[in-house]
Amino acid sequence: MKERTMGNGKNGTKILIIILVILILAAGGMLAYKIVKDKDNKETAVEENGPITVALEEKEVQIFKGNDRPIAVMIDNHNEAWPQAGLQKAYMVYEIVVEGGETRLMALFKGADAEKIGPVRSARHYFLDYAMENDAIYAHFGESPQADSDIRKYSINEIDGIAEDGTTFTRVKEKAAPHNAITNISKLVESAKNKKFKMTSNKESVLNYVTDEVNLEEGQGAISVTIPHSQLQTVKYIYDEENKVYKRLARGKEQIDWDTKEAITTKNIIITFCDNYTLADVENKGRQGIKNIGTFDGYYITNGKAIKIKCIKNAREEQTIYQDLDGNKIEVNDGNTFVNICPTNTKVVLEEPADVVPQT
Repeated sequence: MKERTMGNGKNGTKILIIILVILILAAGGMLAYKIVKDKDNKETAVEENGPITVALEEKEVQIFKGNDRPIAVMIDNHNEAWPQAGLQKAYMVYEIVVEGGETRLMALFKGADAEKIGPVRSARHYFLDYAMENDAIYAHFGESPQADSDIRKYSINEIDGIAEDGTTFTRVKEKAAPHNAITNISKLVESAKNKKFKMTSNKESVLNYVTDEVNLEEGQGAISVTIPHSQLQTVKYIYDEENKVYKRLARGKEQIDWDTKEAITTKNIIITFCDNYTLADVENKGRQGIKNIGTFDGYYITNGKAIKIKCIKNAREEQTIYQDLDGNKIEVNDGNTFVNICPTNTKVVLEEPADVVPQT
């Protein structure tokens, strides 16, 4: 009886030892993993001496996500239209010269909840290029003859306030016509669905957004940026270092939101230089055209710095490619962007920080 008891004890001890060894090996295996970042900034769990085993979720860009189809809205930029509504909810805003030296804005929304957008104004044909490259539904209130022709030529999905039934766009009393037509995203979406437009899009962003902060370490200082689009319209952006955004001014006046009264800000500024010209049409209103097909000089500006870039557009419906001077597609901060398309001879002024002496 005693020998049997001792034998059972040895067997039990062996079993315990085996279990302990298994637990130690399992714990050691778990500790053999580490978290690394690859060149694309993807966090990955890898085994110390083995193959990749687990991939963690990549950080998601916030300004351009989901598959909601963008909606582009033409925004009045006459001084009698100020302040405007909805610009801060747009992921991109294009500004281009129109007749009389004025500029007009086209604001792009994707999955936004903008409850008030406007004042909405009429279409100009060259804005269609940027609506197409974003695969956007195009909302406006009337159009030039050239825009009307091109909307039909390119089969643009449009929402025209003049042709609507009076519910998608409304005129408010606090501003005078034609600077008082407003709309919102829910009304535009309802109208687009009624027209059987495609409401989703898998088209990639025009801009190469990244989640890590882009600081342009080798760039030129740009704590303020002055862009004289014309003798009438000069835009200025002033850097807010604390919040890492630029506040926007036009004709020396700070731009604010119509309802919130908060400053209009942008994370990124892109400048493209290309010639504009006056159209010879029968209405003789001085309407403009732009020569935007080709390769053009420009700037990318963010976080108080600016670099020179090349802006390449090969066809009206193709996406613009923004490259640094080495030919690499620029990385853009995850945030909203104002794209200022201005004449080639525009004298843009970039102001350095006061404590930096520019190199000669």
